[in-house]
Amino acid sequence: MPTIGPQRTSPPETPAADPRAPDAPPPGIERRRTRRITVGHGDKAVPIGGGAPISVQSMTTTLTADVDATLQQIAELTAAGCQIVRVAVPSQDDADALPAIAAKSAIPVIADIHFQPKYVFQAIDAGCAAVRVNPGNIKRFDDRVADIAERAAAAHIPIRIGVNAGSLDKRLLAKHQGVTPEALAESALWEASLFEEHGFTDIKISVKHHDPLTMVRAYELLAEACDYPLHLGVTEAGPPPQGVVKSAAAFALLLRQGIGDTIRVSLSAPPVEEVKTGIGILESLGLRQPRLEIVSCPGCGRLQVDLYKLTAQVEAAFDGFDHPLRVAVMGCVVNGPGEAREADLGVSAGNGKGQIFVRGEIIRTVPEAQIVETLVEEALHLADNQGSHQKQS
Repeated sequence: MPTIGPQRTSPPETPAADPRAPDAPPPGIERRRTRRITVGHGDKAVPIGGGAPISVQSMTTTLTADVDATLQQIAELTAAGCQIVRVAVPSQDDADALPAIAAKSAIPVIADIHFQPKYVFQAIDAGCAAVRVNPGNIKRFDDRVADIAERAAAAHIPIRIGVNAGSLDKRLLAKHQGVTPEALAESALWEASLFEEHGFTDIKISVKHHDPLTMVRAYELLAEACDYPLHLGVTEAGPPPQGVVKSAAAFALLLRQGIGDTIRVSLSAPPVEEVKTGIGILESLGLRQPRLEIVSCPGCGRLQVDLYKLTAQVEAAFDGFDHPLRVAVMGCVVNGPGEAREADLGVSAGNGKGQIFVRGEIIRTVPEAQIVETLVEEALHLADNQGSHQKQS
């Protein structure tokens, strides 16, 4: 089996990121240079690696065989900002549903295959945008690589090699004395080498583990050893907030090194929450242009308003607001325009009223009951002005 070592192939030349682009890396981050793959075709195509923006993925929780329910959930994920969706294919009924799902989904559909290699071929024939295989869980997988590579290449469909801690080859477990970063990375490189033997390199790799530090080190080793794009994820991260914290910590450590081309936040929660969290992580790291950001103070003994209720009301009122604005909700004059000076607009609330400020300047004071509607009104006004300015430019 291959071992971790120097990069085996020279990465292709990729153009430098335009610093003006909305998803350009922030100063100080140099994205790892990888080969590029494309998931999907035509207007559904999502580029991964090779300098492309980091994409956000999720996975449906419906029974894949229930086409209507699966498509409904995909539509909800798409509306939340999901760019690629994965569906489980554990049975023949699920495989039979793939053509309708792949055709009607607005975003690329990846078939998630374990145990039965025949479903890989059915997923390719069904028009899925890509196939995820877990070699450790597929019977006699190594013997089918040539056929899979040939069919995937003919259909221009990439393969994701997804290695999990629970399905490592026993030889690797013995060699590394357990599930270690080295074992995870070596397993992925070994499986990739089998495809390389047949001239197939349209691959992305994931090496997931529930421990963030183990996961991070495994990806670092892969980044040193190959030029394939990498799909990041902490598997079995758990429910919020635990799963959010573990994923954010791991992603931040890797993305700040320029490692990672597409992500999934695996939460024990509705998949839409995975998408919102993933987008939020990228925005927080400056790797995606923010849409709407709500800044709010944590609260203290100076509060003279139900800050948590007010913040929730503001958040609900701005749900779906697509313009890149920063809205501040502050519970007193101390944390008012001064500390939220960089916000586009906000409120300092207390004593039954709220001081509304725009870019640090107080513009009016309104009764507490009118705070939310006033913020929405001012946000729409700012958005209109922003749109007019862009048209003139």
